[in-house]
Amino acid sequence: MKNKIYLTAIASVILLITPLSTWAAAPIKPTPTIPTSSPADELVQTGLQQFRAKQFDPAISSWQQALKIYQQQKNHKGAINVLETLAEASKMLGKYEQAIAYLQQLLALAQSLGDRQTEANALGNLGNSYRVIGNYAKALEVQNQGLVIREELNDQQGEGQVLASLGNIHYDLGNYRIAINFYQRSLKIAKEVGNVNGIVFLLNSLGAIAGTEEEYPQAIKYYQQSLDNARKIGFREAEGNALNNIGSSYHVQRKYKEAIAYYEQALTVAKELKNPRLEGAAIGGMGLAYVFLQEYDKALSLQEQSWKLAEQIGDRRLEAMTLSNWGYTLWRSQKYSEAEQKFLTSLNLLESLRSNLSDGDKVSIFDTQLHAFNLLQQIMVAQNKPEAALEIAERGRARAFAELLSRRLDSSSAPKNDQKADLISSSLTSINIADIRRIAKQQNAVMVEYSLIADPTFIGQGKLKGEYIKLYIWVVQPSGELVFREVDLTKLDLTIGDLIADVRSLFNDSGVIAEDPKEVLDKYAELKILHRILIQPIQDLLPQDENTRVVFLPQGLLFLVPFAALINPQGQFLIEKHTVQIAPAIQVLDLTHQLRQQLQKVNLQATLIVGNPTMPSLGDPPIQLPTLLGAEKEAKAIASLLNTTFLTGDQATKMEVVAKMKSARFVHLATHGLLEEYRKGDIPGAIALAPSSIDDGFLTASEIVTMRLSAEMVVLSACKTGQGLLTGDGVIGLSRSLITAGVPSVVVSLWAVPDDPTALLMTKFYQKFQAEPNKAKAIRYAMLATKAKYPDPLNWAAFTLIGEN
Repeated sequence: MKNKIYLTAIASVILLITPLSTWAAAPIKPTPTIPTSSPADELVQTGLQQFRAKQFDPAISSWQQALKIYQQQKNHKGAINVLETLAEASKMLGKYEQAIAYLQQLLALAQSLGDRQTEANALGNLGNSYRVIGNYAKALEVQNQGLVIREELNDQQGEGQVLASLGNIHYDLGNYRIAINFYQRSLKIAKEVGNVNGIVFLLNSLGAIAGTEEEYPQAIKYYQQSLDNARKIGFREAEGNALNNIGSSYHVQRKYKEAIAYYEQALTVAKELKNPRLEGAAIGGMGLAYVFLQEYDKALSLQEQSWKLAEQIGDRRLEAMTLSNWGYTLWRSQKYSEAEQKFLTSLNLLESLRSNLSDGDKVSIFDTQLHAFNLLQQIMVAQNKPEAALEIAERGRARAFAELLSRRLDSSSAPKNDQKADLISSSLTSINIADIRRIAKQQNAVMVEYSLIADPTFIGQGKLKGEYIKLYIWVVQPSGELVFREVDLTKLDLTIGDLIADVRSLFNDSGVIAEDPKEVLDKYAELKILHRILIQPIQDLLPQDENTRVVFLPQGLLFLVPFAALINPQGQFLIEKHTVQIAPAIQVLDLTHQLRQQLQKVNLQATLIVGNPTMPSLGDPPIQLPTLLGAEKEAKAIASLLNTTFLTGDQATKMEVVAKMKSARFVHLATHGLLEEYRKGDIPGAIALAPSSIDDGFLTASEIVTMRLSAEMVVLSACKTGQGLLTGDGVIGLSRSLITAGVPSVVVSLWAVPDDPTALLMTKFYQKFQAEPNKAKAIRYAMLATKAKYPDPLNWAAFTLIGEN
């Protein structure tokens, strides 16, 4: 089997990994009594004694009184010491909002005194506290401020601490590649300066990263090293973290009794240290283990305890995770109504974590949260609530994309140079069933939404290795009528991932072209199987009129399916029976429609056509990309058809094309499209244009997303322009960037198509579109015309319309 895809499905529950403390933190230690007559100094010593005696409220009161005296005396050194102590004590007691208040006071004092070291310390501790309560944008901001000061002070150990903290934030956001880079840099510094606490923490963090990659033996190795080092130096908090995480690693390998033994050891340490975070993680892990041992009453009791501890701390992310696990346990106990409420509360908390994050970070953190959306759909279906399940399915897809589009619509009257603000997505209310019916009527199309359902018995650290067991399908008619169907995926000879991988390998191999219809049907047997899975269960619900659009809303790997080329039992392709369109979510479909309505007021008329620019170079050493004479021929034919000119060769520089894109109504780019071969920024994808003295010629998806375009349609007549990074937010790549930039309709390709069929298809597309400005119909007409001359779907099925018709 060629190019097998190894699937990562989404776990139904999350184990509470505790790797990510900062090696800057230290417990409050007894300090030698210094002979003094100062009442404030005496109050500080009294507070320390009370805290050691676990008289926490009196200790806080003593320190607060001392702080007031120091402030009255303008004893800045004393005030700094007490504020640091109050902040650390508040964190140890799980009162992070209170810790933040003290640290903000400390930061203001340090800045007023010009005390850069204290300022850096305060920023680091503020960042750690913001992370705990889920304010990741603020955590990143203050940690980066602190890093600048550490470098300015040549404070190598402090720099290592900040790097570890930045790694922790990116771990929480799901940016694992970025996190591991920070951890490795921090570990290098920790070893250089001999910071044994730092080494212990970082080994634990690297274990967590290995766990996310499902490399459990390697994760346990890291955790064991951390545990051994922690015990050598008597570092009990790190010891407890390592014990909990070793338990989690055994847990995901279904070694439940071994896991429970480690959780119990971690719990002993947590109770000794009065550490509610570690205690909640250990109790939650035990609760999940008992679910799989089918001891549900014990499991439910433990999950409730874990949630109460998370709520006490005020950590929204941890609270959401514990609620999710509690809901999962209730679901396994067949207490569906209670499970539903726990998951809904969990989702509200998870969504609150995404406010003020950049688009890239929203996508990353969303991918760590998909398990909750996945399982809540199953809970709704189990209660015979298909409409509510569809609302959850919509809520769980393309959220960051929809928020970006919504902000772009809202900011249409904002200054045109306010690009950065556009990328910090505002919150957006998810749509309900009434909205879905309204959009179906507005589109006058049949909408088909798919949701892949993972096996809920597998668990992991946010993700799992495994396969999908069900496919949920909702069909919404233009009248608003909704029908739900369910497909069992466990009885397939091949997994759906393997089927799609096999089809993709055929389309990526242009060496063997089928010449007649029988050869085509024999070559693409997998397209018949995919039709049986995706289309036949709803065939009776699809329109009889071939001109009525069917808008498919795929999820995950289904974005790679060439829907137009699916083959029915009679040997007919789907495009022969239906007019097909793709969208990442119903809400996105609504937003692209609004975008199109806005553009009607702009009234641009220019058309930009580019074909075969002077190609840029790629690689080390640089090698020029091959010329595309067929693309130049295609551009010339389309320009003649549309009675305009086109850019080619040295004319088609990146600077010239970008300038003309901003005033064009229609844009057609016939050139090389790249995916991972050239990547700058967070988003994969680039368009090859002619280089100049000021740039290398590559227009990247990351650059496009910051542009403000008013084009009605962009056609990317290049290979792989419809591909990208598959995430819970859809396909992150060129098409998403163009729509975000303001283009409601994008035509892209899922694979490389030979020159002659591409030129024919594009010419036929524009001929039809000129006669009848209906993009989906024009694509269908062009596909059928190309298919008549070039029967192999490799030649005609790659192009797809995304967005507004």
